[in-house]
Amino acid sequence: MELLPHDVVEYIFERLDVKTLLKFTAVSKQWKSSIIQCRSFQTRQMLHRKQSGKTDVVLVSLYDGAGSNPNIEALRTLVVGSTVSVKIPTTWENKFYQVCNSSCDGLICLYYRYNPSIVVNPTTRCHRTIPPCNYQLGAFHRIRQLVSPSPGFGKDKICGTYKPVWLYNSAEVGLKIKSITTCEVFDFTTNAWRYIVPASPYLIYHSQDPVYCDGSLHWFTKGDETNILALDLHTETFQVIPRPPFLHSLLRLIESIICSLHDRLCVSERIWPEQVIWSFDSEEKTWKKIYSIDLKTTPSWRRNNRWRTFTPLSVLGKDKLLFYDGESSDGPLVTLDLRTKYCDIAYKCKVKAYKALCYVPSLISIL
Repeated sequence: MELLPHDVVEYIFERLDVKTLLKFTAVSKQWKSSIIQCRSFQTRQMLHRKQSGKTDVVLVSLYDGAGSNPNIEALRTLVVGSTVSVKIPTTWENKFYQVCNSSCDGLICLYYRYNPSIVVNPTTRCHRTIPPCNYQLGAFHRIRQLVSPSPGFGKDKICGTYKPVWLYNSAEVGLKIKSITTCEVFDFTTNAWRYIVPASPYLIYHSQDPVYCDGSLHWFTKGDETNILALDLHTETFQVIPRPPFLHSLLRLIESIICSLHDRLCVSERIWPEQVIWSFDSEEKTWKKIYSIDLKTTPSWRRNNRWRTFTPLSVLGKDKLLFYDGESSDGPLVTLDLRTKYCDIAYKCKVKAYKALCYVPSLISIL
């Protein structure tokens, strides 16, 4: 390998998995410093992994009211199609955390009430602790909420910086201020939270988590008319995406889920007897129906005598979709063959309560 040109070595390394590259850091200091630890190389290696066609999932144990539990596995990863999943040891092993709805460059963001948040790379196990934001320090002590807002986690595509964000309806969390909403963003360079001013002029729907896609975080708005609100993480400004043709009321919103498939903003909507997935074209500013699922031919969608809204996680090849039953504490990962209409359980998690996210095994870190 030492006789090969540097660019040839990089070309080979880009096609290796992260675990192998981590082993190589102990083999050669030159490989470690000049290639593997280089952010541009890490980005290329991650993109190659995305193009490989493999779908990786991280499972995060969620809080269920039981407090600390010595049997809890904080993180577990698996490759869809493989029967083996891998437990990821962590320093917070006996604690429960909620998880932001989107993974970004192989990083995930964990949070819980007024505790410090954690941004972690499940593959390398590198992590960084984030101090509580002002909402966490104050709102949970001022008011007991039936539904609490969830933070978002994404990336400024221009500067390449990662940003955890809390956006919440001011009055609903007990703030007596004039602004309709309050928005806080974490700055990794200063290790501190700051406010985005002005915040969103629209109330948001707290019952659904924000989703990151193409440099922006997205929320459903709350009010007489339902829209999708976007926060550009570079300019830190809000705008409303053109109205989807299928969202008009709160009743319809309950059966709808924002998600990201193939790095495009999507909304999955259940209207009996179908579950339809719409995709947003950011250039044409239009919505297009890309998948339609006949619920009558998918018995896996029916559990405990009622039909459930499964969350789309990923597209597997041309004819399969991966779903997650987010309404059940022990819901499985389910694959659906769009051609044959055959449903199959891709993975049944033994953890009582967990959340599933698609992610890309990467070397990228925010340390």
